[in-house]
Amino acid sequence: MTATISPASPRYTYLYLCVFVSGMVTLAVELSASRLLGSVFGTSNIVWANVIGLILLFLTVGYFIGGRWADRSPRYETFYHIILWSAFLNALIPLVARPIIRTASGAVAGAEAGLAIGSFISILILFSAPITLLGCLSPFAIRLAMNNMADTGKTSGRIYAISTLGSLIGTFLPTLLLIPELGTTLTFLVFAALLYIVGFIGLWRIRRTAALRWLWMPLTIGVLAALVLNSPLREPFPGAVLLYENESAYNYIQVQQDAQGNRYLYLNEGQGIHSQWSPDTAADNHRTWSFFLTAPYFNPPPFTPAEVDSLAIIGLAGGTIARQYTSVYGSIPIDGIEIDPAIIEAGALYFDMNATAMPGLTTYAQDGRYQINQLDRRYTIIAVDAYRPPYIPWHLTTVEFFQEVRARLADSGVVAINVGRTQTDRRLVDALTATLLQVFPSVHAMDVPYSFNTILVATVQPTQPDNLAHNLSLMPADSSPLLRDALTWGVTQLVPAVPSDLIFTDDRAPLETLVDSLVLNFLLTGGTEQLGQQ
Repeated sequence: MTATISPASPRYTYLYLCVFVSGMVTLAVELSASRLLGSVFGTSNIVWANVIGLILLFLTVGYFIGGRWADRSPRYETFYHIILWSAFLNALIPLVARPIIRTASGAVAGAEAGLAIGSFISILILFSAPITLLGCLSPFAIRLAMNNMADTGKTSGRIYAISTLGSLIGTFLPTLLLIPELGTTLTFLVFAALLYIVGFIGLWRIRRTAALRWLWMPLTIGVLAALVLNSPLREPFPGAVLLYENESAYNYIQVQQDAQGNRYLYLNEGQGIHSQWSPDTAADNHRTWSFFLTAPYFNPPPFTPAEVDSLAIIGLAGGTIARQYTSVYGSIPIDGIEIDPAIIEAGALYFDMNATAMPGLTTYAQDGRYQINQLDRRYTIIAVDAYRPPYIPWHLTTVEFFQEVRARLADSGVVAINVGRTQTDRRLVDALTATLLQVFPSVHAMDVPYSFNTILVATVQPTQPDNLAHNLSLMPADSSPLLRDALTWGVTQLVPAVPSDLIFTDDRAPLETLVDSLVLNFLLTGGTEQLGQQ
């Protein structure tokens, strides 16, 4: 009579541990992959679709290969070899990612040109082998655990349940703990090390001498890490120096300083300046942020600076808008909402976002829509600058969101929002104009020069575009030169606000689909030639 091994035996217990760890590593790598690519390509739907779709494809291939492999070589030694190779290749991902992602992103010229192609190629190269090997493990484990055909369903169900439980842990652990504390690269290495340890111990348990031959893997990773990880993921722009670099739970953050002492905040792909600090506040003018100074002056004249008594900012970043408002209006109450606490920290360190320079500023590290509904004040201006080229978070673009904003505005209040466009495609601007008009009686538009930005201003009162010029003409002689200059630029950059038929709601807001189409048209019509003109 043939003896059978109980599913509760130590051998099966360790097999289940391997399955649990492999499931955890699979999801952890998938989530970390989006962060790794996001530092260059952003985190749009295109990138996420590539990450999820290709990893599912690689797992599918792994399941197929793993089943056939297990039938041909149903040995624990083979199983542990697969684990060790998968651990090694997963550890290689962040170490070789930098040159591969840089090459992929540079393959197609332009700010957004490499988004789809570059992310696709990068994922294909970086993740195909390690994820396929991870996919091999579950069917291989089922084959090893199968010693009684009557228990086939129970055994396979147990293994898939254990793997899925590991995947659940792998979903939350990197996102909530490891990436914020260690960064993406070390998160990859931690999970790869954990996978390597269970594979090495498993092999050691059955063939100690053979296990020692696999120690070259961690030694190789250690040498490569020492060579690769001493330089920033993205080099500073020509003529600039890197003052600060950090990876938070939300962003890859850089602060760079040019030869004139101006400081710039770059996030993720580095294709947009999110905040600017200059030794002279007036030097910040003529960029996107100064156009937010014009917003309340669309109210019927005479509207004077004395009537501006409060400001809320959704998308505080490094505090450039708050700094300009403080320069013009003094210490008025400013509530600045920024989802990423690491950006608030960088703003305090490098952009004078502190109680001395901005005494009226209160910062909130929270989602903009959630936090604005927790505040009791009614504001003169609510500025929405959560723009991340080329996207705006969809939940900050809907009728319902603007109704919530309207409830927080004073009778002469205004909302100003930063919107992306190209020189020939204004569909996003027009859709947001139509959406705002569902809540506000009047909407005005200003195209920011030398950029792909438009500032939309919606007013609680019915207003006319020429109110801006009229209020400028009535501006007191002793008013701030920064304010006067901003209004002058606003008047010259006024364009018609034309609503489209598309209205964003919480139920249906196809914002990223629209922006993806906008970007594609931009590339297909030679838009990259416009980049040097901005």
